Amino acid sequence: MKTMRAVRLVEVGKPLELQEIPVPSFNEREVLVRVRAAGICHSDVHYRAGKSPVYPLPMTLGHEVAGVVEEVGDEVTMVKPGDRVCLHYMVTCGNCYYCSLGSEQFCEQGRMLGHYTNGGYADYIAVPERNAVRLPDEISFEQGATLMCASATSLHALRKSRLKGGETLAVIGVGGLGMSAIQLGRALGAREVYAVDIHPEKLRMAANLGAIPVNAMEGDAAEQIRRLTQQRGVDVSLELIGLPHTIQQALLSVGVFGRAVVVGISDQPVMVDTYHNLLGPEVELIGSNDHLLQELPLLIEFARRGQLNLSGVVSRVIPLDAAQINQALDALEQFSGDIRTVITP
Repeated sequence: MKTMRAVRLVEVGKPLELQEIPVPSFNEREVLVRVRAAGICHSDVHYRAGKSPVYPLPMTLGHEVAGVVEEVGDEVTMVKPGDRVCLHYMVTCGNCYYCSLGSEQFCEQGRMLGHYTNGGYADYIAVPERNAVRLPDEISFEQGATLMCASATSLHALRKSRLKGGETLAVIGVGGLGMSAIQLGRALGAREVYAVDIHPEKLRMAANLGAIPVNAMEGDAAEQIRRLTQQRGVDVSLELIGLPHTIQQALLSVGVFGRAVVVGISDQPVMVDTYHNLLGPEVELIGSNDHLLQELPLLIEFARRGQLNLSGVVSRVIPLDAAQINQALDALEQFSGDIRTVITP
């Protein structure tokens, strides 16, 4: 039996472990992909810590994956061995009520890579054919992996916000999602984009992308945005961190008819003044969960054309090494200055 390396969550709250496990089998409608890049996401921190349960254990983490098709099942027609692909991380049935609506993130049998089925912190991964999306030559594997979560989640959130050309946008949290959100917001027609963070280097990168930096260490971010917009507030805010305080900032940053979209994962309650912050200005507080397969072609085209440039987002590349992966997760848990660390097996 052929085996491979995989870095796995064996016990919640404990470091990930490198194990030797069988190369995954695949059926007639699935493909085997040689992993060339797997992004380390903040969600993986939550999985390791138990904030978002992972089962069954042990589980190979990693839901941001790009690679090369190694083998295909007999009924596969859309990709072939040698094709460069990035992987949609929701493995779904395609037939249930939510799949029929095109909202497969709520599939009744859905399994997320690296969460409920083995992911990409490994040499190989097997997925259904429809999950393997062609990756153009112009996009590196490292950037392709990052597209599959950070960028795709940002695009879905912007679509949920109904951002229109000429509107203003605040991006709260300038990590991997935030860097993508700034560029995608501009590509979708935002007139001004405000980038909120506490790290000067991240704010410098955001400014290089055309955003107006707002340093939350220099005063309340929502008040700063209000001043910069002549007290009008922005039309749309995206909260990408997952802290009660930053969720409140997102809500307080928008003006009349504004839409505050929460993407960051939090297990803490948030206090909301429903009259002054919601009902009075008719503000919408919107949750945004994952992304859709149908959104990926547009996302990849933005990247192919250079409207979404992720070359500055991948801050570090590491091998498939448990110690280095755990160190990267530790740093993310402390909200370090790194943008994105990518594993290259």
